[in-house]
Amino acid sequence: MGRRIGIFGGTFDPIHVGHLVAAVNARQALGLDRVVLMVSNVPWQKAGTRAVSTAEDRLAMVEAAVGGVPGLEAGRLEIDRGGESYTADTLAQLHAESPGDALFLIVGWDVAGELDTWERSDELRRLATLVVVNRPGVVRPRRLDEEGWRVEEVPVPNLEISSTDLRARARDGRPLDYLIPRAAIRCIRDRGLYAGDG
Repeated sequence: MGRRIGIFGGTFDPIHVGHLVAAVNARQALGLDRVVLMVSNVPWQKAGTRAVSTAEDRLAMVEAAVGGVPGLEAGRLEIDRGGESYTADTLAQLHAESPGDALFLIVGWDVAGELDTWERSDELRRLATLVVVNRPGVVRPRRLDEEGWRVEEVPVPNLEISSTDLRARARDGRPLDYLIPRAAIRCIRDRGLYAGDG
């Protein structure tokens, strides 16, 4: 019998406590063996919209944030593959490497309504169960059921944390405490991240 693996992809620029809350709640609610926070190499959704920290810097922040958290790990598969990161490629590779594993694609409620715009969304539906992490009372888009997704919902506390705001806080020297895990804050400071953001 294979493992139950959660894949929570993102830019993580920077990772914050909202990401970790989603990951640990999805793991517990669905009995996942582990949740991989998969760091995108070149996030196609953000291409041309803003400067993105290097993949290795973002991976270092995620590794720092999940260190010591049972069942969570940082993933560098998309970085090692290079080029633009597409979740369909990642799920296909994971399935090819361990076909007996059950894959669970973890997304926020806001992203769940946009999955039809993703590259090869039909392949995503075939390879993984969709896990929609949302605040209590938010109804998932009905379209997901109509399109044939296998869907699990995991309610989590509503934490309104903006990566844009966190980057501005880091740039301005304002506190990041309790918004970003302490080890990831140290990583940001050690690497001088966001200091030059304008």
